[in-house]
Amino acid sequence: MSRHLWVRFPRTIDPAELPGLLADGLPAPLPGAVVAPLDACRRLRGPFTATGQLVRALAPGASAALVERHQVELLSTAPELRAAVDLPRETLTSLAVPAERTRFYSGVRTQRLGHGVVEFVHARLRELGGGPRSLVVRVVDADHTDLEFLAALVRRTDPALLTVVVCDSGEDPGGPLTGVLREHADEIPVPAPPPAPSGLDDLAAATRYVDGDCAVDLPELVAAYHRLPEHVRAELHDRRADALTAGGEPTHALGAVPLHRERGTDPRGAGLEALDEAINHCVDMGFYHATVDFGLRGRALLDPAESFGRWWVFSTKMTTSLLMLRRAGEAEAIYDELIALTDLPRAHMQAAYARAMIHTRHRERRDHLRAKGLIKQAIAFSRLLADEGDNQVFSTVFHQNGLALVEMHLGNLEEALRLVTEGAAWLDRTIEPGTHALHRSVLVHNRAQLLAKLGRTDEALECFDQVIAADPNHPDHYIDRGNLLHALGRDAEALADYDTAIRLGPPFPEAQYNRAELLLDLDEVDAALAVLDHVLDLDPDMVDARVNRAGIHLDRGDLTRARADAEHGLAIDPDNAHLHLVVAQVLAEEDAHAAATAAFDRALAADPDLLGALVGRAASAHELGDNPAALADLDRAVALAPDDPAVRFNRALLHEAAARWDNALADLVVAAESAPDDEDVTSALDRCRTAVCR
Repeated sequence: MSRHLWVRFPRTIDPAELPGLLADGLPAPLPGAVVAPLDACRRLRGPFTATGQLVRALAPGASAALVERHQVELLSTAPELRAAVDLPRETLTSLAVPAERTRFYSGVRTQRLGHGVVEFVHARLRELGGGPRSLVVRVVDADHTDLEFLAALVRRTDPALLTVVVCDSGEDPGGPLTGVLREHADEIPVPAPPPAPSGLDDLAAATRYVDGDCAVDLPELVAAYHRLPEHVRAELHDRRADALTAGGEPTHALGAVPLHRERGTDPRGAGLEALDEAINHCVDMGFYHATVDFGLRGRALLDPAESFGRWWVFSTKMTTSLLMLRRAGEAEAIYDELIALTDLPRAHMQAAYARAMIHTRHRERRDHLRAKGLIKQAIAFSRLLADEGDNQVFSTVFHQNGLALVEMHLGNLEEALRLVTEGAAWLDRTIEPGTHALHRSVLVHNRAQLLAKLGRTDEALECFDQVIAADPNHPDHYIDRGNLLHALGRDAEALADYDTAIRLGPPFPEAQYNRAELLLDLDEVDAALAVLDHVLDLDPDMVDARVNRAGIHLDRGDLTRARADAEHGLAIDPDNAHLHLVVAQVLAEEDAHAAATAAFDRALAADPDLLGALVGRAASAHELGDNPAALADLDRAVALAPDDPAVRFNRALLHEAAARWDNALADLVVAAESAPDDEDVTSALDRCRTAVCR
């Protein structure tokens, strides 16, 4: 197969029908199946339903090294494999009890997990050998996590290794998958005659529907289900939930179990308990789309007038998730609703803090002053509460840390540092050692970042060392320390930190990009190019990586690849000066100097001080015979970089051509001081000195 397949069925399809329908409806036979057809319906196992099913099928028998490399991804998508992993890598974030959870995963973590599973699948297929294979997946009602994984799998997988066959029921799968399928898959409508009647009575048909976890809405089964009395349906759901719970597979608690408990005989008891378990797991794991869904379902079963505390918990887990998904407006609307329904000081305290974070961190247009006022409100509310020992101390320190973030955003770095340092010392003084380990590490990490911003780099490194000692499996700490080490010129240590960050977690485009920049600084261009290729395989829209890779291609004379990277980047960031510069330089290399000049103009409109664009436009102006324009650009370039030998040399050539020998000589003297071994500069300097002496 040369392309992946996007199969469009005209009706709901049972996964059991897929092999026969595909065999009859596809123009060519599929390669051998790597596993049986997968069903991504989130009613089955919630987030990563299909991904986890694939992982559970491929992980047994995988090499120990492969499992170790991808253990975070494997255990996150298929926690049933935990017994097969000897020593899971835990972090303070993953170990924190709910009451001490003050740091949450990034909104893109699930995307990174999906990429890690893609790389696991590729490596596992190489271990298995045996030629091309196929993977058939039904994507009706899939969770966002499965859509992310399948999008990455389709985009990053050679169909000659694994042909991915994505099947829907006529509606686009949505999320990131639809666009990837349009670009990387052949869309094929496949007919599906109506299924033969089952011959089952209503109870048997409804039982089949419920025992399939209501994942496949075949009309005959759904109609039979709805013809049964409500109490009979509820009893069917109870029995199915009991059976799944007895099976002990954790992921059923994220999909089918809460579904059946909600529809069973005790939705406000067992149903809410199941939703509690599911929402807590999902918010802790960063499965934020599912958290929002569970929050809505939990709130629908509660009356805030009777159960405000529980309703608050479902609501605030939703707001946390919405903020991580960059949906700040929706989160803020929920907080408006929450504070309108209560006069409890603790609720208003928590809402004020959360809204402060929205204004200083999450809104597209930040308002740090308003955030500071809201933080002060939270502190004021906390003082109204009765002293509750350690909880009161922690609450005060937590709020001070938020205030420190606002002060940092306002440019008050010393005050931010004072708040963080004072908070950490207060925790150490007053709260039992071993408690709130996560937030203690957050405070030390924040102190390290502030010290680095203040130029107190030795102290900052000491703090980074402390937080890494306390939380050695958290990749972000190594990236931050690596960035500081790189800024200090300690590149070998920085590279080691980047390598550790990459090893500890699922694929991390930012860590890889930082590593590529460092390799470029070390003039290890081949290694940097390989890393940038991987970065853009993970995230094709990372503009900075496009800029750097385009520059490498340009330096190597590969104009086609340079232009392709620049044009892709400009489609995302149309005002990027560096990408316009690459296009201009490509055009100049092709002797299209009029078009190059227009592209240089666009680069300089975006960044008037972009030295390369000024020098390049000057060169094109010279080729077009407009030396006054060329000289004006080089005058500006010299003003920006008076000691740059190339700029001085280029301006000297213009002066020499116009017999302005003194001006040429002055530029060449400066150029020679910076580049004494440059033969072109030396030769021009000799010519000008001869001319001046005539």
